[in-house]
Amino acid sequence: MSIACCLPVVECVYCLACTRWVWQRCLHTTGYDSETWGLASSGEFEPVPRLCRFILAVYEDDLETPQWAPPGGYGIEPRWVVRRRTPEHAQGRAPTYLLYVDHRHADVVLAVRGMDMAKESDYAVLLDNRIGQAGFDGGYVHNGLLKAAEWVLDAECDALRDLLATNPGYTLTFAGHSLGSGVAAMLALLAVRDRERLGGVERRRIRCFAMAPPRCMSLNLAVRYADVINSVILQDDFLPRTDIPLEDIIKSLFCLPCLLCGNCLIATCIPESVMLRDPRRLYAPGRLYHIVERKPFRCAWFYRECF
Repeated sequence: MSIACCLPVVECVYCLACTRWVWQRCLHTTGYDSETWGLASSGEFEPVPRLCRFILAVYEDDLETPQWAPPGGYGIEPRWVVRRRTPEHAQGRAPTYLLYVDHRHADVVLAVRGMDMAKESDYAVLLDNRIGQAGFDGGYVHNGLLKAAEWVLDAECDALRDLLATNPGYTLTFAGHSLGSGVAAMLALLAVRDRERLGGVERRRIRCFAMAPPRCMSLNLAVRYADVINSVILQDDFLPRTDIPLEDIIKSLFCLPCLLCGNCLIATCIPESVMLRDPRRLYAPGRLYHIVERKPFRCAWFYRECF
């Protein structure tokens, strides 16, 4: 009898938790996440559209005869492409990437594509992580993304060093989308730490633009490398916001409602201040740029930056 009496109370608490979670995730987060941030300047944001086109170009098998080029093309000169590597070249250890020398903007670019839903190797990269598994420079990072970045850097270190030596003064830019942005962020960490492997390139010449990045590094690293890594988040993008580990999302595809229900209760019962104190918790990397397409009942585009 006592258990039966408790059931309505449990149901009420659960419904309140779900309602609060839906309010925060579906109504509150549009333009309000960044409403206290400053506005980004056009100069800061200038490389983003160009690098987005470079990342899209990685999806093409042949840039001489592109099949999915956006209006105006990719902005890539095919003869300046150094190489393109697929997961087959990487033996499943890293997603497809493109090494390109942008002589128009004095930039050596390594662009990484987003997750290929048909590639088991991409799932393996995401699943290769546990909370607190991979330490880096006094913080924590996503283990699978770090290992993928280590493979790419080992494979391309000599080429990058030679390109930077041949083109003195050029910047070194890592760019990626989704899964690729996590790999790009890890590449930036490794490049800054191991600058001597790249010919002693100055830290100020290394940069990363992560489009719709996953949470892949602890808060102390995100702040420490904010001068190098730039994350771009569009409106209410799910991936940078979710505090559910990526590996849990993939593992729970067949029971996603159960995972979301559990997350509702956790988000309601555990204060944000407590979660912030966990040094192993992962966040979106570096300086954050939030593209706010609209607020409720408004029509406007603007860009905000944090850090």
